[in-house]
Order: sequence, then C-alpha cells, then structure tokens
Amino acid sequence: MEKRGRSDKSVGYTTYFLVFMIIIILMSFMLIGAGCRAMRVKEILEDSDKYLGKEVLVQGKVSNTFKISQISGFTLVDLSDSKYKILVSSKELPLENKTVTVKGTVMKEILLGYYIYANKIS
Repeated sequence: MEKRGRSDKSVGYTTYFLVFMIIIILMSFMLIGAGCRAMRVKEILEDSDKYLGKEVLVQGKVSNTFKISQISGFTLVDLSDSKYKILVSSKELPLENKTVTVKGTVMKEILLGYYIYANKIS
C-alpha cells in the first residue's frame, strides 16, 4: 500500500520553519516596542539641540493649561523632578495634574525657548 500525505521529514521542516517565523515576529515586536519608550522632560531639556526638529514621545504631568484665541497649550512637568518643565503647543487641553504622554516635534522660538508642537496626546 502506498502512503499518502507528508513524509516525516517535511513535517519536521515545516514545524521548524513555523517556530523560526514565530521567533522572528516576536523579536520584531520587541525591537519596535523598545523604540517607543516615552522620554522624560528632563532628558529633552538637558540636550535640547539634539532633539530640535525631531519627533519625540515624552511623558509628564499637565500644568498651567491656557487658551488665548487660537493659541492653546500647557506646561508639561517632569514626573521625577518638577523643576524641569516644557511648554506644549496643542489644540487639545488635558486636565491639569493629569499624567499624559505627548507625541510631537521639539521646536524653538526666540520668545518661548524650546517647546513641543504636539501631534497626539494620550
């Protein structure tokens, strides 16, 4: 009688291939996740020129929200050291004292100094 179906060798290779692909996918997710760590306000302010014009993900506590005509934003305070504060320009105004993560671009103006132009707040 002739056996129909896969040989033991091909089943073994398929299993190894699937395990290999799962490991590659998991490692990819770990690498992507590692790059998405939220920074501290202190990190940005201590090396502002390095981040100027670059998109950052930063976490802090909301303070001093404001809205004047079409200009709005808030101060983001470092969670570990409250002396580090950065202005965030944003249409969205979260509640004061709330911890948020801001995704945005580090900018610099003569009157304002360094600030973050927010794209997303969560």
